[in-house]
Amino acid sequence: MLKYIGRRLLMLLPVLLGVSFIVFTLMYITPGNPAAIVLGEQATQREIEQLEEQMGLNDPFIVQYGRFVTGIVFEQDFGRSYQTNTPVLEAILSRFPNTLTLAALGVLVAVAIGIPVGIISATKQYSLFDNVAMVFALLGVSMPNFWQGMLLILIFSVHLGMFPPSGFSSPMHMVLPALALGTSSAAMITRMTRSSMLEVIKQDYIRTARAKGQKESVVIYRHALKNALIPVVTVVGLQFGYLLGGAVLTETVFSINGVGRLMVDSINMRDFPMVQGGVLFIALTFSLINLFVDILYAFIDPRIKAQYK
Repeated sequence: MLKYIGRRLLMLLPVLLGVSFIVFTLMYITPGNPAAIVLGEQATQREIEQLEEQMGLNDPFIVQYGRFVTGIVFEQDFGRSYQTNTPVLEAILSRFPNTLTLAALGVLVAVAIGIPVGIISATKQYSLFDNVAMVFALLGVSMPNFWQGMLLILIFSVHLGMFPPSGFSSPMHMVLPALALGTSSAAMITRMTRSSMLEVIKQDYIRTARAKGQKESVVIYRHALKNALIPVVTVVGLQFGYLLGGAVLTETVFSINGVGRLMVDSINMRDFPMVQGGVLFIALTFSLINLFVDILYAFIDPRIKAQYK
């Protein structure tokens, strides 16, 4: 198991290096002069050129990229923000708890809705409940998070006044963002749970358990569900990583002070170090979540644990 974890951690290095190269290249070719944006419209050309020299923007691409990578590897330095002159990593870490909390709440909403609905749909295949659930699952997959967030604000904040329309300072503030972020993932988990359960409940050992007189609840939850969880856990892990990145628009709609909103503001202001650091940090978090999901397989399925040994 330890050797497997070590190999997976080593495999993260080329992934993160590739992500850093792609993001740095996109920021490099993006139109706009960060020095001119920092100084404002009243700055003279000479002042802009001096600031470009101080920021290292006149150096060749490979020099700037090499400085960016070596700073991260050897000094754990993601650079300094062009706008606030504060360390990028410090700004990200100060806002990451809000993003992580929002993504975790979104996953909880998705799991609480998706797994039970998927199980019932599988056990009552082609019933009215199954058909209605699949229609809503299709709608959930199709609706963009930002549109759903605005719709929730319009209904539950503006018209009904049940929840605050923005912020993230209390449990009441967290309800609408979690619903907006979690319902699309719930649709994916519902569909995966249903298909996985349908495949498992047709196996011979399920018929044997029923023939031996086991209660239907025991057959479904102890025998079928446990063996159907592997693909479901995979989808949940991927959705959690997706929600960390997908929180960008949700945080913007609900005015949540998280990493996603920070990145949106940084893109508008051409704050390249903040955007690069934010994307790289999210990529690292997503990779670690995938590693955790792979390790979790061993505790769900003993056959996978035997392979690790």
